[in-house]
Parts: sequence; structure tokens; C-alpha cells
Amino acid sequence: MARKKRKYELGREPVNTHLAPLRKKIVRVRGGNYKIKLLRADEVNVYNPKTGKTEKVKILNVIENPANPHFAQRNIITKGALVETPIGKVKITSRPGQHGVLNGVLVE
Repeated sequence: MARKKRKYELGREPVNTHLAPLRKKIVRVRGGNYKIKLLRADEVNVYNPKTGKTEKVKILNVIENPANPHFAQRNIITKGALVETPIGKVKITSRPGQHGVLNGVLVE
């Protein structure tokens, strides 16, 4: 039988973090917890596996995004996206729409 959505079934639109100066949004979620949604970002925390160090660098552009081929053209950053930085290519390992932060690993 058809029925309305229950409160616990509510969903939200995807954030689609894109390349621009930093902007975040705090959203209250189930259980009274909070999620920080990253709406825009232009810097990424890059981990270098060879040196074991992490540094914050500027993002130049999005090279490819396996989530959707059109995301790269629109400079949308999601987990798994490959971005170009001054120190090299970086693969994003965090979920910016859920975690509110951009972390990545340097790819040779």
C-alpha cells in the first residue's frame, strides 16, 4: 500500500562540491548529529606516501571523475576524483559532501 515518507526515510540532494573559494554548510541530521557539507573548495590536504608527510595545496582543475564523466568538465569534486595540483596529480580519498574536508593521496 502506498504511504508517505517517514521522517527517517528523508534524503537530501547531492552536494556536488565544486572548485571555488571555500564554502561549507552545517546540516543537522538524524540523532541530533551534524554533518559538514563542503559546497566549494580550492585546497586539498595531500598525503605523500614516499615522504609520509601531508601538506595543503591549491587545486588547479579536475582531471577526471569516475562518478560521472561530465563532473570533470564542470569541476565537480567527489571521492575518487583525480585533481591537478602544483605538486602533481592527487586522488581524493574523503567524501567532501559528507565529511566537509578534502583529503587526497599523491599519485605518480
